[in-house]
Amino acid sequence: MSDVELFTDGACLGNPGPGGWAALLRSAGNERELHGGERLTTNNRMELLAVISGLEALRKACTVDVTTDSQYVMRGVTEWMPRWIAKGWRTAAGEPVKNRDLWERMNSALLPHSVRWHWVRGHDGHAENERVDVIARKAAEAARDSQLEVP
Repeated sequence: MSDVELFTDGACLGNPGPGGWAALLRSAGNERELHGGERLTTNNRMELLAVISGLEALRKACTVDVTTDSQYVMRGVTEWMPRWIAKGWRTAAGEPVKNRDLWERMNSALLPHSVRWHWVRGHDGHAENERVDVIARKAAEAARDSQLEVP
């Protein structure tokens, strides 16, 4: 199994508002940047899409070290998701899980891989986290600016 590092971030200009996500994949000295945006979304959705997109870009099963500044994503996968699945995608309070579509996609994206999770504080000087933050913000700005265009 190949070893891959995945660094992710999501950004939103307003919450909800225009948003962007970014993922940096690194393996065997090679790097690949991925990014995207949506016109109206939330920060949590962008954080989820960053990880999902990075995992879905892998063509074979890998050992993946995911580094994120999102407690929502990391705790969602490592703590909450198993309970949500067991309860039919309901929270401990019995409410429907928010962003269920992306959590289900995350669950599928994780299946072929062996994943280790690493949390870093955002905007704290972690080089790769700062890099994906810049890319995610640019993607959010591009999503915002696309709304301003006149057809």
